[in-house]
Amino acid sequence: MASSFSTNTATVTSGENGSTRFALVSLTSLFFMWGFITCLNDILIPHLKAVFSLNYTEAMLIQFCFFGAYFLVSIPAGRLVKKVGYQRGIITGLVIASFGCALFYPAASLAVYPLFLGALFVLASGITILQVAANPYVNALGSVDTASSRLNLTQAFNALGTTIAPYFGAILILSVAVEAQVGLTQMQAEAEVVKLPYLLLSAMLATLAIIFSKLNLPEIKAHTEAAVEGLADKNGKTSASQYKHLVLGAVGIFVYVGAEVSIGSFLVNFLGEEHIVGMKEADAAKYIAYYWGGAMVGRFIGSAVMQKIPAGTVLAFNAFMAASLVVVAMNTSGEVAMWSILAVGLFNSIMFPTIFSLALRDLGPHTSQGSGFLCLAIVGGAIVPLLQGVMADNMGIQQAFILPVICYGFILYYGAKGSKL
Repeated sequence: MASSFSTNTATVTSGENGSTRFALVSLTSLFFMWGFITCLNDILIPHLKAVFSLNYTEAMLIQFCFFGAYFLVSIPAGRLVKKVGYQRGIITGLVIASFGCALFYPAASLAVYPLFLGALFVLASGITILQVAANPYVNALGSVDTASSRLNLTQAFNALGTTIAPYFGAILILSVAVEAQVGLTQMQAEAEVVKLPYLLLSAMLATLAIIFSKLNLPEIKAHTEAAVEGLADKNGKTSASQYKHLVLGAVGIFVYVGAEVSIGSFLVNFLGEEHIVGMKEADAAKYIAYYWGGAMVGRFIGSAVMQKIPAGTVLAFNAFMAASLVVVAMNTSGEVAMWSILAVGLFNSIMFPTIFSLALRDLGPHTSQGSGFLCLAIVGGAIVPLLQGVMADNMGIQQAFILPVICYGFILYYGAKGSKL
């Protein structure tokens, strides 16, 4: 017998409520994969920086091209998801991401840095579509009161991917000793190291696209009907941008992703500084797992905590702790600085899904549009690391961490007040 249940944001139609749980389980694979892929950038940065003799600003173009795709693709992706639905949007994103990973093969064969940047842009375009489709889908699959908790739980599997990726990258990329073969320059030989990891990822993403094309996922009727009819929501608003808490939430996503990505991008080089711990790249890369592993643990904890404590309060507390730890890392040396910056991951944990769910609260038929705006703001991962790269080149890598501190300051405000406007 067909059944349905209503939330403040959507009506889910499915054979039974169990299909909703099945959908959430299926979606965890997507969160894992895009977390894994995104974190590999932290390994690519020091690798390609060494291969092509880049400065910090040039190396941060990796994050600029990857997260710049969110700025260019998010709005079209939101329109696509409205038109074809969440499931087909997910399949489209997986196919494009798979193609982007495959493009690493010619980029590595030719050993041309701009080609790597182009491949990253295509890959990120697919991930953007996945984000626009999957995040609001999870947000809508259940009660609005537990949306933050539910999104934190699925995002914990995103963090699992980011925790495993550094080991994967350290073993297959940074630890591989390369000797130039006949007909290849040393640069070409070093660049070709990335072929195998990204071809494996391309195959995995293509497999997921096939699997999701066969799944029977529940439909969010309220979202698709509103998209067709162009209805105003219950508050009489005709656009997601009319909600102040969404606009401020988009700024929150911008600065959060910027801060998180900046810290992750500089970790290998930061730990390699002589006055910190002077680690080799391959060894330092493995410690990135502590940063992202903290995020995974924190999301599981946060999912439980936010069943009892308001999400905004938890967000403000975590932002304060993250800012404090970065300040400690800026003003100390040795293992104190190392563990302070790595511990930031624990408090980063709940920020993205919590800001995301708070910003989408009560958007109703404008949820897909709002999700597009929020994913647009992920471009912070392109802008903030690039700015920090410029600062690192001019004032040193350690003092350049003042930029994430400022970002966390805004997140503290959003959790305490901005999300309630």
